[in-house]
Amino acid sequence: MYLEFRHLRTIRAIHQQGGLGRAAEVLNITQSALSHQVKGLEEQVGMELFLRRSKPLKLSKAGHKLLALADKVLPQVELLEQDFANLIGGTAGRMHIAIECHACFEWLFPVLETFRKDWAHIDVDIRPGLAFDALPALQREEVDLVISGDPIDLEGIEFIPLFEYAPTFLAGANHPLAAKPFIEPADLKNELLITYPVDKSKVDAYTTFLAPAGVEPRALRQVELTAVIMLLVASGRGVTVLPDWVIAEEKYGHDFIARPLGKDGMVKRMYAAIRSSEADAQFMRDFVQITRDRQAGGENPLGIAPSTA
Repeated sequence: MYLEFRHLRTIRAIHQQGGLGRAAEVLNITQSALSHQVKGLEEQVGMELFLRRSKPLKLSKAGHKLLALADKVLPQVELLEQDFANLIGGTAGRMHIAIECHACFEWLFPVLETFRKDWAHIDVDIRPGLAFDALPALQREEVDLVISGDPIDLEGIEFIPLFEYAPTFLAGANHPLAAKPFIEPADLKNELLITYPVDKSKVDAYTTFLAPAGVEPRALRQVELTAVIMLLVASGRGVTVLPDWVIAEEKYGHDFIARPLGKDGMVKRMYAAIRSSEADAQFMRDFVQITRDRQAGGENPLGIAPSTA
């Protein structure tokens, strides 16, 4: 037996409307076409589906079996159709985010709090991208957006600029380097540098400051939590380099000094990596815009430098 969704919709409509005429109107077809469809379906089943002498028209035992199937299948099909319509219209979808930056949680949660108010039907999740290869996972559609400061050339992936930030040197308030207006690479040669537990290629202090000058710090200590890094630095147990949005958080107190890296300071950019096929989705565009607005406009509690993108 060959069944189509239209057959199930026909059985349901006739049962609900109690006759072919009213069912044909609901299904937006002629009564003649509906009668022909019912006859063809009964030929497939090998028995009558309706008790034709009854008024209103009632289902036979075979008809009730098809109605039970229709009641089970059609709501799922209709829900799927609505999901597809929402996806096409950009009113629903999935945004699973991977983060290649420990400190990004500082600004990401306020952004998502604003985002959810307009996009309550978007399934949002966060995965720390440091535990796996976030960008390959983006290509495999395991995640939908990667927060990254290191754009690379990847097929099918777009890196959309979010905002600029300044990697900034931090030390305890009584540290000898507090007397300097800015920090040079050689200043870190005798220092214990505290970083997040990531490869050197992901640490701003190495990639854009120390490595080009051929300088290595005296020792390296990796710490998972930003709050613990700030505690160690304020206690004089090491120095660190963190994005300026971390420094702007009042919760970390004032027991440390902040200095630019180099005389003119250093500026880097944060990106949202998105699959090219989804870059035009309205909720993706809104996430990017909300992020830019918070960092560049009046809602800028973290003091991040405005994006020039």
